[in-house]
Amino acid sequence: MLLNQTRIFNFSFSLSLRTFIKHLERASNLKPSCITRRTATTKSSIVTGSHFETLNPLQKQQVQLYVDALLDWNQNMNLTAVRDANDVMDRHIEDSLAIIPPIKSSYVSNCEFPVEKLNLVDVGSGAGLPGLILAIACPDWKVTLLESLNKRCLFLEHVVGLIGLSNVKVMRGRAEDVGQNLEFREVFDVAVARAVAEMRILAEYCLPLVRVGGLFVAAKGHSPEEEVRRAEKAISLMGASLLQTCYVNSHSPYGQRTAVVCLKDGRTPKKYPRDPGTPAKSPL
Repeated sequence: MLLNQTRIFNFSFSLSLRTFIKHLERASNLKPSCITRRTATTKSSIVTGSHFETLNPLQKQQVQLYVDALLDWNQNMNLTAVRDANDVMDRHIEDSLAIIPPIKSSYVSNCEFPVEKLNLVDVGSGAGLPGLILAIACPDWKVTLLESLNKRCLFLEHVVGLIGLSNVKVMRGRAEDVGQNLEFREVFDVAVARAVAEMRILAEYCLPLVRVGGLFVAAKGHSPEEEVRRAEKAISLMGASLLQTCYVNSHSPYGQRTAVVCLKDGRTPKKYPRDPGTPAKSPL
């Protein structure tokens, strides 16, 4: 397991002032609408919020450092298909920040603990999206970045040290193995995943890590209805139920995004997750 290190690196800024100002001046609000799939006693909140422009100066600087490091390392390894700082801000940063209001509103409405001190795991974190951005925006959250590839873990360790984040731990491992480890099984308040796999596979990756009464939130595109329908069996087998689908009007030019929220109602049977590779090869 790789753990967070507190190294601080000198790093020059390559993100242009024009890019920074462009996103700083975006002042429109994010207004997610939620379609509830549970009983009438469950609230479905509409939350107003905003993205990059609401971060404080330190957080904005941390995002800049992250974007610069991502593009620098991406020259030598495949971290993202996006090669331009403007596109990183639009496609990755804005989308990652956009799921914070649905996480908070769903947690406040349906879970028994305060939202200010979440213990969150980002499954298949890759380049740290969305987990690392959530850790910047919500410094009181404890965030674990779970990633199976060593080279990506090295990047995550580097950027965590560079930014100076004390609330982030980088863990190398497969979700199937970590989900069977009693140290991590059913201990997280929230599990998130973005651009990892389809919902029925994600359910088996993520829900064994979530405590009873916690949430699994999948960041999806603009029309995930059929994918979600196919995943209902897998979600149920993991001891959870579909809570709501929040349609988020992201500032990204890629249009409407979706946060699919599941509530962990009961314990996950011990046989899940299955052996590494099985969930992807034989989805439930």
